[in-house]
Amino acid sequence: MTRVRPRSPSAAGPRATMRGVTDAPTPDAPSGTPRPTTGPIRDPRPGLSGLEPDVLAAWFAARSQPAYRGRQVADAIWAGGSGGARTGAEVRTLPAALRGEVDAAFRFDTLTATEVRPGDGGQTEKALHRLSDGALVESVLMHYPARGANRQRDTVCISSQAGCAVGCPFCATGELGFTRDLETAEIVDQVRAAARRLTAAGRRLTNVVFMGMGEPLLNLDRVLEAVTALSDPHRFGLGARHITVSTSGVVPGIRRLTALGPQFTLAVSLHAARDPLRDVLVPLNRRWPVAEVVAAARDHAEVTGRRISYEVTLIDGVNDTPADAAAMADLLRGDLCHVNLIPMNPVAHTPWRASPMDRIEGFAARLRQDRIAVTIRRNRGQEIGAACGQLAAERAGEPAAPVVARRRELLVRDSTAALRAVGG
Repeated sequence: MTRVRPRSPSAAGPRATMRGVTDAPTPDAPSGTPRPTTGPIRDPRPGLSGLEPDVLAAWFAARSQPAYRGRQVADAIWAGGSGGARTGAEVRTLPAALRGEVDAAFRFDTLTATEVRPGDGGQTEKALHRLSDGALVESVLMHYPARGANRQRDTVCISSQAGCAVGCPFCATGELGFTRDLETAEIVDQVRAAARRLTAAGRRLTNVVFMGMGEPLLNLDRVLEAVTALSDPHRFGLGARHITVSTSGVVPGIRRLTALGPQFTLAVSLHAARDPLRDVLVPLNRRWPVAEVVAAARDHAEVTGRRISYEVTLIDGVNDTPADAAAMADLLRGDLCHVNLIPMNPVAHTPWRASPMDRIEGFAARLRQDRIAVTIRRNRGQEIGAACGQLAAERAGEPAAPVVARRRELLVRDSTAALRAVGG
């Protein structure tokens, strides 16, 4: 059976959050320690984009500087949602000596290097970001032209962790293992980097989705702080309803979000409605079975009034059968939700491939019979490795051929056994 990798340490015990809400322990979640890293030590200076405004104001006040100095730095960082300054040298409103002090105490940008690969004729941009300790994370900027009544959209998909502890076998990030949680600024600065590129092209970011590397609800405190910074009208200024946070099914995290009542969209990586199969596709399902996950999401929709988005990656001959579609219709019937059907992106270590389009359309038709809203998504950026974790995995190097062969053998065995168990 596919092994569940270690979880993020941020889910291991109580911790105070920015709003005074306690992050309760997550019982029986995958446990262990992060994979050790080699190379540079992480820069201890906090990233400015991750600071609450009053923290920055207090720092200037402690140095007998007027309050407007903090506002000058904040204006330079956020620049009306255009990405803002990357270095203190760009903040010309500060005296040179004070710029030096700010640079010594804080980081204007936590991304030390970024490589961008365009694809889809310029409609998709995959970015690989290097952090101060050498960890690699990815973001993807997707451009959607205006069509009919739909206006032009520019959406960035960002990471919340370096690597991932969940280990979904069809995801390249899962094969990298878990390295560490991202700091608040490391999350926000991915958005700022995308905004700078858009500003240079005369465009503006319209949506942010937490669907990149990592499980956002296993780094929930930092994700909530990032969402607050992004949606604050005095900082990045993107409306909360233009932000989506995804989870593979961390039920305590969903329940905590429900208690907070956020206005951003919650997305659930569903992938299968029958437990034996979802145990293979989403190993976290062994801790929180699919009915429990959907029940938590249903409660979230009822409390917030926000529609749940279910993401379903369809794999040829694995989770795309009429029985799978019927089970999903039974599970979601009557819920305030929307289902996105996504053909699987090819991943080197799996023997699987995307479902053919006629089967995806049949799956969608079955859900629509029960009045479940469905969209079939088109894969973006396959030629540049735009699926989660592919570019970072490329940098890490391909595993040896016997290792890949063994992984494929195990996936075939486990998925075949799961299909047998559900009568597929």
